[in-house]
Amino acid sequence: MEDKAKKLKEIAEKIKNCKKCELWKNRTNAVPGEGNPNAKIMFIGEAPGRNEDLYGIPFCGRAGAVLDDLLSEIGLKREDVFITNVVKCRPPGNRDPTPEEIAACSPYLDEQIKVINPKIIVTLGNYATSYILSKFGFKAENISKVRGKVFKVTTLLTTLKIIPTYHPATSLYRPPLREYLKEDFKIIARELEET
Repeated sequence: MEDKAKKLKEIAEKIKNCKKCELWKNRTNAVPGEGNPNAKIMFIGEAPGRNEDLYGIPFCGRAGAVLDDLLSEIGLKREDVFITNVVKCRPPGNRDPTPEEIAACSPYLDEQIKVINPKIIVTLGNYATSYILSKFGFKAENISKVRGKVFKVTTLLTTLKIIPTYHPATSLYRPPLREYLKEDFKIIARELEET
């Protein structure tokens, strides 16, 4: 565990000093991610928002409260999982990350996945879903088409499950989507139990 924690800390330091794209110029804090280095589940969003940029903590605003509730409903806490984003610095005005920003930042996420070696990756929203599905050889489709599905990646050593769902923030603007999130989190709980 110490070795994984140490490696994640080294990646976090690289992220905090990163200037590979223009986003560093406006950031208050880079947001490397946080959680259990031995997590069986990684939650990956698209990019930090205003609160995340202020505090350097992923999902610490209203969307984070939704995520915490959803975790609680399936018997998990933040300390049990690892939470991060594809892009580690806030795009101005909470705009969507550009392909160039994703390309510049995603190697950090790839390193984090390699170190943690989760059994399940939950992608939160279109950008995280598109990146992760493409990375593992699946066709990237709109979140509404793939949410709640379980994609399996089998290697010689392990099986990784990818479960896309809506970004928790969507339920703040479109409350009916909260039910879909709850359904998807039940699937996550079931898959975790089987792992």
